[in-house]
Amino acid sequence: MAAIGIDSHKRTLAACAVDELGMPLGERTFANDPVGHRALLDWAEQVASQGTIGIEGSASFGAAAARFLVAAGRAVREVPPQLSHRERARIRRAGKSDPGDALAIARVTARESALPPVRLADSTREIQLLVEAREDLVAEATRLRNRLHADLVVLAPGYEAKADNLVAERHRRVVARRLRRLTGIQAQLARRRLARLERLLAEARELEAQLAARVGDHPLLALPGAGVLTVAKLIGEAGDMARFRSADAFAMLAGVAPIPASSGQRQRMRLNRGGNRQLNRALYVIALIQAWHHPPAKAYVARKRAEGRSWREAIRGLKRHLARVVFQLLRLGAVRAASVAA
Repeated sequence: MAAIGIDSHKRTLAACAVDELGMPLGERTFANDPVGHRALLDWAEQVASQGTIGIEGSASFGAAAARFLVAAGRAVREVPPQLSHRERARIRRAGKSDPGDALAIARVTARESALPPVRLADSTREIQLLVEAREDLVAEATRLRNRLHADLVVLAPGYEAKADNLVAERHRRVVARRLRRLTGIQAQLARRRLARLERLLAEARELEAQLAARVGDHPLLALPGAGVLTVAKLIGEAGDMARFRSADAFAMLAGVAPIPASSGQRQRMRLNRGGNRQLNRALYVIALIQAWHHPPAKAYVARKRAEGRSWREAIRGLKRHLARVVFQLLRLGAVRAASVAA
């Protein structure tokens, strides 16, 4: 079946249609605005009325076009950049161009039947946005702490004796009292940084409260080692659970399923360094906490170590097991949410 690939940019959308063999049927560039989206749909109806549309960047520059096309009844899929990047190497076009990128995306769309549907705005997307906003605030707060520490080393040498860090509120109060007595531009700037740090932390707490309210009584919270923030990360990154065929597909997306690396007579599997690294990190956090505090997980790690596996290998095995458990709990949470909405 024919397919259409779209390479999205801030102001333009490069589109290319291919037949079932990957041969180009036509290519056009449209404005990335409502008028351009309508023109894109009209063109798509002419060149491939039943074809699947693949978009690279459907969560960013291509989000508005993806929403418009889905609302018009077209089948729209998200094309991961790593797949289209590999396909570009096979295209016999000199250099790099947007139409060439669109051709690569179209060929991936025509060839790969298991591409996930584009992610539209829903409750899981909102959770993901809240998680990302909080992480931005935490990163900025860390930068401010480091800069404030550099100021304090000059302004109040030895301040660490009474304020071990700038994380605990009581230590920040101690620092505020020390800075209050100091004069000069550097002290003034340090006080401003401290005030800004307090505002950032307050905003982060507000977002954490919103996440706690949205996560509510999700089944994942019953999993040892899974706190509100980790559960929110898993829900937000996984998105619509209907797009996963099985627990193995979820494990592959999370990068915890080993991948073949065989050659000739040598048959082996190797570590998967791809996949969604945010999902991978969330599973790692749960695995680490369980390995320290959860008796069944501690026994599992001990058994693997006794078999000659390293600590890292044991944790990887635990992550693979957790991926199956998390998949089932995420599906259960999605079913509950759907029943409540109905």
